[in-house]
Amino acid sequence: MARRPTAEWLAEALTGALGGRLVALLLYGSAARGDHVPGRSDVNTLLIVDQADDALFAALGPAVRAWTRAGHPAPLIFTEREWRESADAFPIEYEDIRHGHRLLAGRDPWGGIAVRRDELRRQLERELRGKLLRLRQAYAALRDDPKRLAPVLAGSAAGFFTMLRALVRLAGRPAPAAAAPLLREAAALAGFAPEALDRLAAHAAGGPALRLARGDELPARYLEAVARTAEYVNRLT
Repeated sequence: MARRPTAEWLAEALTGALGGRLVALLLYGSAARGDHVPGRSDVNTLLIVDQADDALFAALGPAVRAWTRAGHPAPLIFTEREWRESADAFPIEYEDIRHGHRLLAGRDPWGGIAVRRDELRRQLERELRGKLLRLRQAYAALRDDPKRLAPVLAGSAAGFFTMLRALVRLAGRPAPAAAAPLLREAAALAGFAPEALDRLAAHAAGGPALRLARGDELPARYLEAVARTAEYVNRLT
């Protein structure tokens, strides 16, 4: 049986396919931070190239098809110019990748990349308030159907923990990679009760699938935590 492609396999395949057109290939997210959950977490990669033309995509095709057939998401693709000009558009993502990545191929792309604190704060507030609105929609529709509500909350957890890492960094502190200590660090800043979200953190860390009973307090406490976090970020200067 053929082995499932690894990140190192992808690096070798893309280096061979692109040659000098490859600027950098990064592994980022849980697989780079050390909190990857096999079968639940994605193996995320980011590819920086000289330019994104049709010849590039033709060259990428065989390696990326094999990679995605193995269940991995295709790499995010930036041109080198786009990478250098997009930190203001994606400050949360840039900082999260910067603090949790591994260079698989090419050269270090971080020289000269700076994320402004005010841009990070604005994006974080916008993302938190957007998440809160979407969660309230789901709660209004599914409050009496915990079986359908549970996967919605579980599916939102990864994004929420990304936001909590951004929050902790905004406060000038190192952000823990593991979900439980991250939750407690962020809760101490934003003023919500972390123990109410322990099951969500356990799920994010690879524990049992999230299940809800009728009258379960977790959904309401989760909404409260997101709202308090958004309010805290709004007050930051």
